[in-house]
Amino acid sequence: MNDPMRLLDAGERAELRSWPGGTWHEPALATLTHQRFSDPGWIFERKLDGVRVIAGCDANSPVLWSRNEKRVDAAYPEIVDALTAQGTRRFVIDGEMVAFEGDQTSFARLQKRIHLTDPRAARRTGVPVYYYVFDLIAFGGVDLTRLALRTRKRLLREFFEFTDPLRFSEHRAGTGEEFFREACRRGWEGLIAKRADRPYRGGRSRDWLKFKCVSDQEFVIGGYTDPKGSRFGFGALLVGYYQQGELRYAGKVGTGYDERTLHELRGKLGELARDSSPFADPVTEHGAHWVAPELVAQIGFTEWTDDGKLRHPRFSGLRNDKHPQDVVREA
Repeated sequence: MNDPMRLLDAGERAELRSWPGGTWHEPALATLTHQRFSDPGWIFERKLDGVRVIAGCDANSPVLWSRNEKRVDAAYPEIVDALTAQGTRRFVIDGEMVAFEGDQTSFARLQKRIHLTDPRAARRTGVPVYYYVFDLIAFGGVDLTRLALRTRKRLLREFFEFTDPLRFSEHRAGTGEEFFREACRRGWEGLIAKRADRPYRGGRSRDWLKFKCVSDQEFVIGGYTDPKGSRFGFGALLVGYYQQGELRYAGKVGTGYDERTLHELRGKLGELARDSSPFADPVTEHGAHWVAPELVAQIGFTEWTDDGKLRHPRFSGLRNDKHPQDVVREA
């Protein structure tokens, strides 16, 4: 069934526009909140520990995009195959690419796929990936962004067959607080709360909110310390975030690395070496070395200290889907 209008009422049909073509749309982004709530006008989805992917097809092979508009098809060739098998020639969808460690989505495990540019190498990693789709932006040459979210998700279920590795991102309506408690008990990252009646708008807004069970976010790498004892590569990463155009120091991250990561990341850091600190704040770590602030790392931590540093931080992996200048302290 390729006609989006068959399932819509007259008011919804009036919101449809012709899709101008192309496979990319700026993704909608969620705002962090610590205020959990229940509301029948909102839907709640599982927050996944993966990377955002916009997938589109415009009469050719499907294309996968990162949230900063970089092609990532080669890293996930089985997803391209699954979308091709749908037989749908024109669409744009939004979702999250994940890998699993047991029952939990794992950004660290996904690291083996994120940076690959050879589809054959991606398949050889032995790391299965799944694409959880949660929104429909365009279909069959029709722009659906003006429709309400609940309507777009209904059309998404109608137009696509969801069998592995494509999965529909299930949701609950209204019961945000109960679902959040359940999510934390099950060891999930948290929830994404979305206004059910809102259109799809690119960029960050309060139409989408993040309820987090754990503390983590992206940070920019500005330096590293010397290794100690039998450790090689480096001792800890020195990380920060941007505030009013300045890179503010958030602390050092000394855990979360295996031997391969220490070796590969040390090589990347060496290529970015510079003589002076990129941080606006004084950094007094012994044996510090500075790098150009071009690498973005995902860091988990327990909380922020009173002086604005990370408590018990742990490295999860490098990100290639966010510009360093866009990394700010989530609040």
